[in-house]
Amino acid sequence: QVALLDIDICGPSIPKMMGLEGEQVHQSGSGWSPVYVEENLGVMSVGFLLSSPDDAVIWRGPKKNGLIKQFLRDVDWGEIDYLIVDTPPGTSDEHLSIVQYLGAAHVDGAVIITTPQEVSLQDVRKEINFCHKVKLPIIGVVENMSGFICPKCKNESQIFPPTTGGAEKMCQNLNVSLLGKVPLDPQIAKSCDKGQSFLSEAPESPATSSYKCIIQRIQEYCDQHHFQEEKII
Repeated sequence: QVALLDIDICGPSIPKMMGLEGEQVHQSGSGWSPVYVEENLGVMSVGFLLSSPDDAVIWRGPKKNGLIKQFLRDVDWGEIDYLIVDTPPGTSDEHLSIVQYLGAAHVDGAVIITTPQEVSLQDVRKEINFCHKVKLPIIGVVENMSGFICPKCKNESQIFPPTTGGAEKMCQNLNVSLLGKVPLDPQIAKSCDKGQSFLSEAPESPATSSYKCIIQRIQEYCDQHHFQEEKII
């Protein structure tokens, strides 16, 4: 049972990517009911509270923090195995709020996404330092858009050149795990726009294999983290 919480307040893209645009949040006696993609995948996003997908959310920090707190307190997820929180890029209000509000929940850790070029890595190093400062464990880094494999000739091209060694070199320098590299695949963007599962739409894609390996590594990390906690208790 998986819960997906979208706290990208100003750019909520999860409803679109999950094929849930136009859905509404319903209130029951036990709180807000998440919107379900499948029986085992529930979603909550500010996108469900907007009258139109094009509506701008123009909020200062306190109002963002209040909604994040409400999502954590008032959504009736039921019994879940994983809570995945999608945050915007950066180290601002949303990140501070979620770390603070889940402080007592023993969060397994953060998965940090980058692309290979140095401009992206500069920002990601700041996010890694943020995690260290707020004592948030880092599960690992995923390098997205990591090369393009031509579907015809099968040759690989570097669309975003890793001029400083990419995520792999950064992870070595900062002693952080590299969970995997996801190559560019136009079908990923198409699937996101249509709200379809890329893994189902393109099961033979190299990107699908990368996703599956990354998911397995995250699950292994979480299982080990819970096992260590049980030993401490």
